[in-house]
Amino acid sequence: MPMYKKSLLVLLMLILAALGGTAYGLYTREEAKPLDVATTETTQKADIKVYVTGAVNHPGIVTVEEGARAVDAVDAAGGLLPTADAEAVNMAQVLKDGQQLQVPEKETAQKQGDKQGESGGASDDGRININTADEKALDTLPGIGPAMAKRIIDYRTQNGPFQSIEDIKNVKGIGEAKFEKMKDKLRI
Repeated sequence: MPMYKKSLLVLLMLILAALGGTAYGLYTREEAKPLDVATTETTQKADIKVYVTGAVNHPGIVTVEEGARAVDAVDAAGGLLPTADAEAVNMAQVLKDGQQLQVPEKETAQKQGDKQGESGGASDDGRININTADEKALDTLPGIGPAMAKRIIDYRTQNGPFQSIEDIKNVKGIGEAKFEKMKDKLRI
């Protein structure tokens, strides 16, 4: 074969190889695009809303990512109160949009006694449990009327249970003088 024909054949093969490589590159790039889009879509999760109630620091509606667990919603609600019964809630459960998550308080011997015979949080010695008393029981305290009793309950609902009887002074309208009048009739 003459040299000219060999050169032409080599050139033709090089052109065909270049065209084949270009076509292959375009084909694989086209195939890769849908995979990138699918991967991006699966990593973006929608937000869901969950109503967290009970023994958490900030009960209410919280927003978490789809597929979140109960522990994530509790954390979004400010975490558990010291009185929370964490074992009563499956913290690993996957949440759904619109779900309510109730975190109960621990049943202590004192609270069980309140439920069995004491009315509104009063004990045998006449002291009132400011964490469990209803408006009627709180109204019996010196210097506390119906409006102030409601304020105490509202404060307790928003901020969680009182940690000591002195914490009742955090309620608007209860100062040192009013506290001194009633402190002997209070308990936790």
